[in-house]
Amino acid sequence: MANKKQESKLYEKPDQIQIKGNQIFSPVRKKWLPLTPEERVRQVYLSVLTEEYGYTIDQISEEMDVAGRGSAQSRADFVIWRSVRDKIDQKSPFIIVECKSDNVTIKAQDYAQGEHYARMTDAPFFVTHNSRETKYWRVKKDRMPGYIEEIENIPHADATEKEIAELFSKLRVFKEKEFADLLHQCHNVIRNREHLDPAAAFDEIAKILFVKVYVERKLLTRRSRENLFTVDVLNRQIAENPLDTLFQETKKSYYADKIFDANERINLRPTTGEEIVRKLEKYNLSDTSEDIKGVAFERFLGSTFRGDIGEFFTPRTIVEFMVHMIDPREGEVVCDPASGSGGFLIRVFEIVRENILADADKQYNEFRENIEKDKSLTETKRAKLLQEKFDEIQETIDQTKEGSRLYNLANRCILGTDANDRMARTSKMNMIMHGDGHGGVHHHDGFLNVNGIFETRFDIVLTNPPFGSNVEPTAKVLESDIEVTAADERRYVREFGEAYVEAQARVRAAINRPIASLFDLPKSEKSKIKTEILFIERCLDLLKPGGRMGIVLPEGIYNNPSLAYVRQFVEDRSYLEAVVSLPQETFISSGASVKTSLLFLQKYTGEEKERFDQIYADAKAEIEARYADEIAGESRRLENAIAEAEENKDAESRKTLQKEMKDYIRQMEEKKAVESRQVLKERFDYPIFMYEAEKVGISATGEEDQNELYPNPNQPEGIEKTCLEWYREFLSDPKSFSGTIGVEG
Repeated sequence: MANKKQESKLYEKPDQIQIKGNQIFSPVRKKWLPLTPEERVRQVYLSVLTEEYGYTIDQISEEMDVAGRGSAQSRADFVIWRSVRDKIDQKSPFIIVECKSDNVTIKAQDYAQGEHYARMTDAPFFVTHNSRETKYWRVKKDRMPGYIEEIENIPHADATEKEIAELFSKLRVFKEKEFADLLHQCHNVIRNREHLDPAAAFDEIAKILFVKVYVERKLLTRRSRENLFTVDVLNRQIAENPLDTLFQETKKSYYADKIFDANERINLRPTTGEEIVRKLEKYNLSDTSEDIKGVAFERFLGSTFRGDIGEFFTPRTIVEFMVHMIDPREGEVVCDPASGSGGFLIRVFEIVRENILADADKQYNEFRENIEKDKSLTETKRAKLLQEKFDEIQETIDQTKEGSRLYNLANRCILGTDANDRMARTSKMNMIMHGDGHGGVHHHDGFLNVNGIFETRFDIVLTNPPFGSNVEPTAKVLESDIEVTAADERRYVREFGEAYVEAQARVRAAINRPIASLFDLPKSEKSKIKTEILFIERCLDLLKPGGRMGIVLPEGIYNNPSLAYVRQFVEDRSYLEAVVSLPQETFISSGASVKTSLLFLQKYTGEEKERFDQIYADAKAEIEARYADEIAGESRRLENAIAEAEENKDAESRKTLQKEMKDYIRQMEEKKAVESRQVLKERFDYPIFMYEAEKVGISATGEEDQNELYPNPNQPEGIEKTCLEWYREFLSDPKSFSGTIGVEG
């Protein structure tokens, strides 16, 4: 047994909990317990409650039966009273705590259990905590069970009634639209007071948001009781511009990520900055699962900056749908060569991360079930085996550990780039705020092989490229466009080997030549070509054989006769798996009125490409043979007629016949090409999923709308299945589908 001196040091830090062999000490229960992962999580959080929140052991009960029936099913991990006297007098407790060892995100049932215990005991607060996250809740006693509010924190032990009341409204988790509206207010304050253009005003908002997240992370890490991002605290600072001073500290924290220039500062007068802080200080950006920049950029920027910086942002519902259609899996490498605010990359990361954590949790729970069935094990031995297994699994999902599953996801599987420096920085910042993948996001032209983005490298390409503009012949590959540091160059060569060297050689060979010269689709290096057409080829090139792509394209690509060559280019290289037509208004709120569709395809594997080429070659040979005699006969006739006209010195007839000969050859070549492709399609036939969507979750004004794309709470009435559900059914039995599926079914 540990001595009193050891016990007194138990709570100095969470990593100094008292452990002896395969046992852990519970100060509340005053006894040694088997060291299971669940018990470790519980005792570590107890140290947080005592050392960081100031609650005493005498104010806390552990594993308490809150139902009064002695049931293990109704035991709260911790029950905390406002004071020792309240506990002695058996008054209603102050806080209920539910702890889990799970690696996955805290689930709805955990909220429900915590709320149930809080309502049973009449506690105003409850906490849900596991090895990855902690959430704080306020019970709404004037509402039905199930109505709870997530708050930023629980009160400290010595909090006054006023501080408790303030906690209910300060740093609360925001709703998406509410926060977007607030950013509009901030934007207007900056424009009105500082007379900045919209893009420059956004830059200032972005800096301040970044400062806020930095401060909140410090709060979360240290459980600091003083939030530096408040007007009161800033006004106490002795500095010419306290907010800029805080920004300089933020810059240092992310120096290695090269987000801001060394001389970057907040270019606002102190009074303007103070007003922005006043508007933002009660909102919590860190304790929400929402994509912070997604909220700010997709809603706020999408409607504010379309005309000023020429960018629009893919609506969140479209991102969600496309990612689920592509169905990314662990280990797959994904790229967005026009990443914008990073929405596709972040959603891929989140989904794959959720799957990894769920799998880790499944592994542990299956092991625990088997261990608990083994009656030959002592309680101590069982706890030892559980802890060893838990630690083993934790090693595989430690994002800071090189080679772990989450490390590989964040640092090896997420890549993106954008030619617009503001968008590239925005995307990088967005990724950092999610704690992942920012090292793979770059600022350079998505058409060029730079920074590990090169041909045949990616399992998945997801993108909403800019369209409506042209790549001009004057747009050339410059040395400065493909520069990387010597250290990065060595790293890329070490990481990707000969494939990277060859990719760089291709782009270096094109220096001072038109960018279009790198591609096959442009009809001439001297003519301009639509940006979206070049992106189609670029995305196909980036895919590995067998890789999958989802891309937003204007519908002209699908039905304009003059673009048949583009469609054939795609068909010659990939399976068209699905085409989902979007309503006209999908991108109107972002400033784009063109009607679009979503194209999903899979690039041929080597064997599939060989089979396709062979079938096509056979079709061409068959059609060539079909018309060989006819063409030979007509050609001889015309050649003889031309010779006769020359002999008779009839220049006009000779010229007419030569034109007739040229037109005939051209017409027959076109006819053979059309018929060869018809034969090809008959012999290389496969079903394509087609869907005409009417409701996609966003209205023409940018408001939330009904959504038929994937299962969600706001589906239109009367639809049998959502588009995603139809598609998955299609994949299981493609031959049972015909025609285009729409909202009518």
